[in-house]
Amino acid sequence: MNLKNASILIIDDDVDILTAVRLLLKTEVKEVVTEKNPQNIHSILEQKSFDLIMLDMNFTSSINTGNEGLFWLKKIKEMGPENEVVMITAYGDIDLAVRSLKEGAANFMVKPWHNEKLLETLKETLKVKGKVSTLKQASASSVIGNELLGSSEVMKDIFYKIEKIAPTDANILILGENGTGKDLIAKAIQQNSLRAQKSFVKVDLGALTESLFESELFGHKKGSFTGAVDDREGRFESANGGTLFLDEIGNISLQQQAKLLSILQNRQVIRLGSNEPINIDIRLICATNLPLSELANENRFRKDLIYRINTVEIVVPPLRKREDDIILLAKHFAGIYAEKYLKSPPVLDLKAIEKLKQYPFPGNVRELQYTMERAVIMADGEGLTSSDLIFSPIESSAVSGALPVDLNLNAVEKNTILRVIEKHNGNISRAAKELGLTRTALYRRLNKYDI
Repeated sequence: MNLKNASILIIDDDVDILTAVRLLLKTEVKEVVTEKNPQNIHSILEQKSFDLIMLDMNFTSSINTGNEGLFWLKKIKEMGPENEVVMITAYGDIDLAVRSLKEGAANFMVKPWHNEKLLETLKETLKVKGKVSTLKQASASSVIGNELLGSSEVMKDIFYKIEKIAPTDANILILGENGTGKDLIAKAIQQNSLRAQKSFVKVDLGALTESLFESELFGHKKGSFTGAVDDREGRFESANGGTLFLDEIGNISLQQQAKLLSILQNRQVIRLGSNEPINIDIRLICATNLPLSELANENRFRKDLIYRINTVEIVVPPLRKREDDIILLAKHFAGIYAEKYLKSPPVLDLKAIEKLKQYPFPGNVRELQYTMERAVIMADGEGLTSSDLIFSPIESSAVSGALPVDLNLNAVEKNTILRVIEKHNGNISRAAKELGLTRTALYRRLNKYDI
């Protein structure tokens, strides 16, 4: 926001300060209101809102709180959390002023001040307020609360970390098993950052071959290799000014790691076939399903690169360790797919809920999502029963890892066929259709397993 368009309220019991600031700001802002008695704050803010409030730390009135400024700051924030407050403090009260930032103040000024410094502080505070306001307007479509859900303590801790680290430019490393939602956390960080309105570029490093790695990330010049018919910018350039998300970074070779490290250290890329460095300004987020202990193995991953990409790490727990979220997510997915397939929102019965809670979900949230989609599609009534919940044979084979693979697969296939036939009350045609088999193929399997 521009200072010229701002309305500012100044609260200080020193009349000389009120006069001096009013005269200074008279030609710099849209409106200046001064008040010497903090007891009048409530009535003033009830009648009018201000873009900024300047508040003294100490008043002559006696309030038994240890410090009047913090007391009145709290009152102002209670009236409107969006109220932006700049504290006015003497040099000896700087510790209290710093504490006020933790209590919700936007900034503070130490008196006596230079007029230029005061104006610069007000401009900077309004600038930050404008960015935060833009982010809040975008939060209606935020991934948090719409796609990234959780009421468990571990997820609350992740949401808290996102809130703290998103507005910074710190490099983030997201660790977690496949299917836990690492990409959603990356999106949430970007959406809540000061780069939210800039580009968000995702690269799946696990899908890049050795020959494509440099071309995809750093770009190339026409004729630099066979098939390079045009100049092309790489993903680093595409993300310039915004956020670059490197997924599955644990899959890249030591040689590729060295090239990536060089780019991150120099903040420059050089396209294949060129000698001209291109400056880049990105916020880097990386993710991997490897545990940090494996990444620390220097035979597999460069330690200097780990330090470069891991200013802050977020460990996403598997779904089996956040049991409180299973039913919340199941209901969320059931609602989504009911709407998609034009069905009434299904209700999970008690046995279905118990079945979901007892299953370990080796495929994590992704497996739960697919399970609920299948259940919604195949359910006959408006409710979902335990028989509607058929877990993935692919993931189920991973659950029972004690037996040889061929026995596991046979057992999984037999149990799956039994469950589907039971679900359809012995109707072979409907069971075959759900299993993706012909009636003849299903009969062959029935004979094979003596069903």
